[in-house]
Amino acid sequence: MNGLLRWIGGLALAALMTFFLFTMMRVLIKGEFQLEDKQEKLSFEVNAKIEEVKVTRKDVKVAKVRRVTTPPPPPMIERQQASQPTVAIASLEGAIPDFETPKLDRQSFKIAVSDRDAQPLVRIPPIMPPRAEKSGHCKVRFDVSPQGAPFNVVATYCTGSVFKRASVKSVQKWKYNPKMLDGRAVARKGVESQITFKLTDERGNILPE
Repeated sequence: MNGLLRWIGGLALAALMTFFLFTMMRVLIKGEFQLEDKQEKLSFEVNAKIEEVKVTRKDVKVAKVRRVTTPPPPPMIERQQASQPTVAIASLEGAIPDFETPKLDRQSFKIAVSDRDAQPLVRIPPIMPPRAEKSGHCKVRFDVSPQGAPFNVVATYCTGSVFKRASVKSVQKWKYNPKMLDGRAVARKGVESQITFKLTDERGNILPE
């Protein structure tokens, strides 16, 4: 029932609005239409003429120019020429005396080379392992070949297992003067050394082992 009443009310409202709009349109159509006055034509100049500006120059009084006398040239300094030496550079008194070439007996003459132990030439520092949390050190033992290259590198003791591999790789890159025995290079066995790893914090302080 309520729906039917709403539908009838809406239909009546729509009819009323339609009648009002129809009436307004009829009134507007009956009105006389008047044309607006035409505006005067506008003119434009594309290439406008530029007026020449005359520059007036005022007379400027210039003061009298003073004549400046040229200064005299600087005095010439007489240079003394050195005379050529009259004495010879090398005289007989300073000549090198002649010496007789010493005679050497090939059978009795021998060149002896002193014996020496293996001496380090180049030591490549180790690379700090990224997993290290504090400083440490490793003791290594190795042999030196007649060419001065370490081999059989073994880490005998390390404060941390993280330093073992880095120590061995570092020693393998070292270079030695080989051991000399009776004038010839020989292998040197049982060389021991210690490699120290120093780890620092953000402030640069060394972290203890």
